[in-house]
Amino acid sequence: MKNFNYLLLIIGAIVAMYGKVGTEQNQYFLIGGIVILMLGIYRISKTIPSRNRDEDDTHENEDA
Repeated sequence: MKNFNYLLLIIGAIVAMYGKVGTEQNQYFLIGGIVILMLGIYRISKTIPSRNRDEDDTHENEDA
C-alpha cells in the first residue's frame, strides 16, 4: 500500500507537468494532476505519527 501512495505522487506530478507543458495549457490535466498529487500526499501524511501526541502522553504521565 505504501508503494501505491508513492505511485500516486509520481503519476500526479507527471500529469500536472504534462498539463503545464506547451503553449496550449490543458487546465483539466493540470487540475487532475494536482488532485492526484494531493491525494498521494494526504495518504502518506496519514501514516506519519503526530509528534504532539507523544509529547502530550509524556506530560500526563509526569503529572500523575
